[in-house]
Amino acid sequence: MTVSRRLFFGMATVSAAAAASASFAAADSRSLGLSSLTTGAQPITPQERNARLAKVQSLMQQRKIAALLVESGSTLEYFTGVQWRRSERITAALIPAEGQVVVVTPFFEQPSIRETLQVPADVRPWKEDENPFALFADALRGYGAAESPLAVEATTRFFAVDGVARASGGRKVVPGDELVRACRLVKSPAELALMQTANDVTLAALKYVHGKIELGMQSSDILSLMAAATEALGGSHEEALVLLNEASAFPHGSVKPQSVRKGSVILIDTGCTVHGYQSDISRSWVFGEPSPRQREVWNRVKRGQEIALETAKLGIPTGAIDIAVRTYYEQQGWSKDYGLPGLSHRTGHGIGLDGHEAPYLVRNDKTPLEVGMCFSDEPGIYIPGEFGIRLEDCWHMTEKGPKLFTPLAASLERPI
Repeated sequence: MTVSRRLFFGMATVSAAAAASASFAAADSRSLGLSSLTTGAQPITPQERNARLAKVQSLMQQRKIAALLVESGSTLEYFTGVQWRRSERITAALIPAEGQVVVVTPFFEQPSIRETLQVPADVRPWKEDENPFALFADALRGYGAAESPLAVEATTRFFAVDGVARASGGRKVVPGDELVRACRLVKSPAELALMQTANDVTLAALKYVHGKIELGMQSSDILSLMAAATEALGGSHEEALVLLNEASAFPHGSVKPQSVRKGSVILIDTGCTVHGYQSDISRSWVFGEPSPRQREVWNRVKRGQEIALETAKLGIPTGAIDIAVRTYYEQQGWSKDYGLPGLSHRTGHGIGLDGHEAPYLVRNDKTPLEVGMCFSDEPGIYIPGEFGIRLEDCWHMTEKGPKLFTPLAASLERPI
């Protein structure tokens, strides 16, 4: 469930503790005795990115769409290789239905943009006193009749969409989500290989940290150790949630400081990236002797994970997986309809270049399950005022059924 801070500015969980962890990792990762697991990982090739462009261009031709506007972010990286942050200065690409990609970026950022650009493109820089949207409009004029609409990638900010539409004389704008989903939902062998490596790194880091927990450690201490281990193993540490005691009942954590004591529930939700592709694993265990209630809840969550995998069949709506898990929990007496105590969030999410991406294992998602789709499997049970348990592993769909990137936790005593 870890919420990624993709490219490059953060979310709440990348806070002072995570900033501290970065310096800890730089100083101490080499002293942990861990070796990189990513030396053989192969990045996505320019040839694969060109094939992605060819596919989305074919889809636009079929739908009579002039071009697709993609602002900096994971989809821009997916199609072009460009890795760039968002700011008030627009960097974006126009992918035409036919012809070469146009990348518009500030003049002084042009050299940086070219460092990660992996496809043939016409880079059109704009200077500080110029209107960048005029460059988009000029490019659009070369993309066919004015009645052909401009598709826009779903996360593109309004000011960019409005600026391009105004500069191009009010060209019709349509959602580009279907175009992007048709390309990104199903992962290629190269993408799956990178996700496998990222998951290998995260599981190894969790195993290392599990053996280092001591009485009195705070969440920030464990977070720092997790970041250092991940970096030493060759992953790029995105972020981690370390939830202790009552805070484990908050799926994304609490601001109240917590420390490890006897009987503490320790919930770590963490991931990394390898050449942009992400992992996401959660493990929960008890420091010391677990109570019967802690053991029962842990076992119920583990069974929920198993039910999710047993339910996953080609062609079913992805939401059916969430329904199956939720039905089991409700039969055990936990709350209905995403209530508490119980499973208050979806059973899982898609994953790839983004930590959370479509489709989702939530009961109203009707997307048919296909070979190559990737998901987290993370049913949890949360009891406000007491504790929460979450177990999470990622998997991808094959012709023979779901295939895990990492094995499920064996038991409360052997969570990794």
